[in-house]
Amino acid sequence: MDLLMGIDLGSTSLKAIIYDLDGTVVARGSRPTEKSNPSEEHPEWTVWQPEQIWGGAAEAIRQALAGLDDPGQVRAVAVTGMGMDGVPIDVDGNWLYPFISWHDPRTGPQHQAWLEKIGAEKTFSIAGNPVWPINSALRILWMAEHEPQILAKTDKWLLIEDFLNFMLCGRRVTDYSMASCTMLFDQHQLDWSAEMTEAAGIDPGLLCEALPSGTRLGEVHEQAAAATGLPQGTPVVLGGHDHICGTLPVGAFRPGSVLDITGTWESVITSTSEPLLKDELRQAGMTVQAHVARGMHTVCGGNVAGEMVEWYRRQLADYSDVGQDPDWVELMSEAEAAPHGARGTMFLPHMSAASCPVVDPQSLGAFVGLSPRATRGDILRSMIEGLDYQFLDMVAAMETAMGDQMDRFIAVGGATRNSFWMQNKADIVGRPVEVPDVDEASHLGAAMLAGIGVGLYDDVDQACDRVYREGTTFTPDAERAKDYARWFKIYQEMYPAVAPVSHRLFDEFLT
Repeated sequence: MDLLMGIDLGSTSLKAIIYDLDGTVVARGSRPTEKSNPSEEHPEWTVWQPEQIWGGAAEAIRQALAGLDDPGQVRAVAVTGMGMDGVPIDVDGNWLYPFISWHDPRTGPQHQAWLEKIGAEKTFSIAGNPVWPINSALRILWMAEHEPQILAKTDKWLLIEDFLNFMLCGRRVTDYSMASCTMLFDQHQLDWSAEMTEAAGIDPGLLCEALPSGTRLGEVHEQAAAATGLPQGTPVVLGGHDHICGTLPVGAFRPGSVLDITGTWESVITSTSEPLLKDELRQAGMTVQAHVARGMHTVCGGNVAGEMVEWYRRQLADYSDVGQDPDWVELMSEAEAAPHGARGTMFLPHMSAASCPVVDPQSLGAFVGLSPRATRGDILRSMIEGLDYQFLDMVAAMETAMGDQMDRFIAVGGATRNSFWMQNKADIVGRPVEVPDVDEASHLGAAMLAGIGVGLYDDVDQACDRVYREGTTFTPDAERAKDYARWFKIYQEMYPAVAPVSHRLFDEFLT
């Protein structure tokens, strides 16, 4: 039997999943992704250690392969995962510094300098990126300023997926979707921008050759085979950015569809036949990236999401009386039992700043409308409703800027396991939300690219037709949808109302 492996490097876990050609999971392995804060002088600095990323991924691969009678059935592997975080390596392939995580705030000065020197408008008009402190180019500039001796030894700056590909097969290559995370990639030319690298003062020689997703890179070499259990010679194929890979198995790479992925982050993605570098999209915090489907681009918006719900479970759900961790099923049942509208409690989901469609790195989260009537279930329900209002806000901004009405909404990710959350999303957006029967869309998308790279599928359309499975469609309740449409206008008033207070608190306590 022909099998394919998708490897995902996520902020929470490193996973390897093996699928058959119909998209059925055959085996899987997982290890945690471990953040570290190695600087005593700067305890807020957060990194991923390369040895843990490689070691954890290798263990996850080995665990998945243990579920097979014959590891040789895996015909190809491809890697997906988070964007922006990169590592410098020397000519001999040694890593010289840890990955600076997207959690790390150290590039604030480089962020401000970029805005003053190059500007947000120019950056978006070429690269399609909002100027965020986590963009890869700013990490390189931080290195040039603070660790110049390391940058002088650097042969290539490998983004995190590119690093794993390098460890598997030795190639120093990136794909278009990952290159799109850097602020240095020309979306029209699909190559590194000489104008952007020159303006930034970054040596283009540090950047890897960029190729289309689905390109066969090479084969698993002897050392990687020993570490992972993959047979030496297994083909390694270029994958791509995780949320974009997630569009493939559910057909959301086709224009007119919106894919909602809710995990640690919530990403809202639609696909286009050309790069839409409209300034309205920039102002709404959207990103334009090259797609993993050839000849396509994406418009993406995103915010931290699931991490806030986890915060609730850790900090506000008191289960000490039973001596165990709070159970998600019980917590969500409390939220579902609360009336829609949460008795007037509303939540502004900016606990990790605001990215889209509000762009404000100093915005803070807020509960508004608390009264003695509010229950624990109301508070959690208000958080789910706040996240879903934010989803609608992203969709509305996307539709306005693009001048298109989206006709299909598809949801994947961890939140889809909770039917209450999905029904609430449909009620708030006022349109049906499909939840296909797909196991780990980003991993499966990577596996599909692996299959395309070795000729087991002709293209993304054929691969999608083979793996797609219908699941559940959540239809909005007309009465609740009418109420939410009215309350959404109140939600949109919250940010401008509390922003001045948030900014003063941010300056007082968080700088």
